[in-house]
Amino acid sequence: MPTRRPARTRPAFRPAFRRAAVLALLMPASLAAQQVRESLIVLLKSAAVAAVVDPATGGARFQVETGAAPHEVVTSPDGRLAVVADYGTGESPGRTLTVIDLAAQRVQRTIDLGEFRRPHGLQWIPGTRRVAVTSEQNQAVVVVDVAMGHVEFAIPTNARGTHMIELSRDGRWAWTPNIGSGSVSLFDLIEKRLVKTATVGAGPEAIALSPDERELWVGDRQLNRVTILDARTLDSLATLPTGEFPNRAKFTPDGRRVLVSNARSGTIAVYDAAKRQRLADIVLPFDSTRARDQMLGAAMGRSAVPLGIVVHPNGRRAWVALAATDQIAVLDLERMTVERLLEAGREPDGMALVIGR
Repeated sequence: MPTRRPARTRPAFRPAFRRAAVLALLMPASLAAQQVRESLIVLLKSAAVAAVVDPATGGARFQVETGAAPHEVVTSPDGRLAVVADYGTGESPGRTLTVIDLAAQRVQRTIDLGEFRRPHGLQWIPGTRRVAVTSEQNQAVVVVDVAMGHVEFAIPTNARGTHMIELSRDGRWAWTPNIGSGSVSLFDLIEKRLVKTATVGAGPEAIALSPDERELWVGDRQLNRVTILDARTLDSLATLPTGEFPNRAKFTPDGRRVLVSNARSGTIAVYDAAKRQRLADIVLPFDSTRARDQMLGAAMGRSAVPLGIVVHPNGRRAWVALAATDQIAVLDLERMTVERLLEAGREPDGMALVIGR
């Protein structure tokens, strides 16, 4: 047993600002800079707000209003802008993107998508000033010029429930899961065409492209499984069981692990990507006194309803939005445990990590 050191006597009171100053002096410069430079954007669906918070403490930095029921958010490569998909409500389908100037801490513009309704999945097209967004109601992938604020073109998916979207690093190839059609589609954004659609199950929603761009991991919320596809051919390579209602998936930056959020089970399943094995199920705490009477919370019973996932570039930490309890779970991916819970706001969902602002 280790020897305990004698307790030291301490002053009864130490001003908070003195303690902070001492910690700042002792803290390595790189760590201090990292803490200043990182922010987490959290979309609060029920509040129609994008909140920018400290990813370590959850402390608010600023927030801006968005369109109704924002679902997904993406940031520009330089970290200056964030674009939010304003999905809308059941009675009033959304048709806008909210563009946030992160440095000025305000809405820069709202982009009207015209005929295209229910924007959802978002990705910034590398090397451009454009985003690709799914239009769930119109069954389309829409490319939008963020700087000019208008739709450039759209590619029909001819599939129901086109939801999330993934892009290749060169910005040419795009993939979407189509929940209602039970399929996955591949698009060529240069030639502006649908390349191929493959049936993969009953309700594919989660999708993650491996860092080497060889595999797609697709979570099926009805069959409670993940299907691994060849990204270029859409051929099925393997299937693995998940928890109940898998709805989001993320690779770690090194490509070694895949995280899948299971909304009904209230867990994050962690997989070894190379071995195609489930390593662990991280259980997200559920506090019934915090749970609100919302559609998913009521339907999923005693689950915190994990939705959006963000993985830190170092691969050691992740954040998960808990929609039913209005919290963000911070995960330690080395220990595969919940490190802490952060207060979020009303029904967190899509998130993005900003480094440099």
